[in-house]
Amino acid sequence: MPYSEEDYLLLSGIQHFAFCRRQWALIYIEQEWQDNLRTVEGKRLHEKAHGEPLFEKRGDLLIVRGLPVSSSELGLLGACDVVEFHRDENGISLFGRKDRYRPVPVEYKRGEPKADHSDMLQLCAQAMCLEEMLACAIPKGYLYYGETRHRFEVQFTPELRSEVRSAAAEMHDMYRKRYTPKVKTGSFCRACSLRDLCLPKLCSIKSVAEYIAQNLGGRDS
Repeated sequence: MPYSEEDYLLLSGIQHFAFCRRQWALIYIEQEWQDNLRTVEGKRLHEKAHGEPLFEKRGDLLIVRGLPVSSSELGLLGACDVVEFHRDENGISLFGRKDRYRPVPVEYKRGEPKADHSDMLQLCAQAMCLEEMLACAIPKGYLYYGETRHRFEVQFTPELRSEVRSAAAEMHDMYRKRYTPKVKTGSFCRACSLRDLCLPKLCSIKSVAEYIAQNLGGRDS
């Protein structure tokens, strides 16, 4: 059943959700947010992508930046960093253009490719929104990482699409219930921008060596 527009959630949240459901809930349900070096660098990279001309033509390639997208099936809305429209006789028609084009979404990220596939889920969700809006099939897209200065191809497999649908449905369920999961710590917590808010007690604990020095150092053995 399609979602109504007033129930749409931010598409960008799917990467937070895949990374940590508690992080997503803190940001989108409880409206908590803290910047760290990673989020600041990420914002700068996105600003660079969106700061250039909204529309650009390079030969047979059309480049659109900051293209708004949405899906009633997923109940998500957001914007694509970049959508490349490659001239292709088997592509789609674009208003005001006599040629046909094949859309390819490109998402900009800081750092290096992640061990998980949260970025791929976000990119796939963008593609699924574009497919719904443009009535076409989009088999692949690209992730560009600022640290490596390379982009990597992502195939939108049936398995990846299924994960997007499942994640979107779970996001809506949690948002409707206003449910914030309990903390489940891991090594990934170290890079989280909400670490101090989510784990204030754990973050205040010093290293074992510091604890022993402060609490046991003055005691006789």
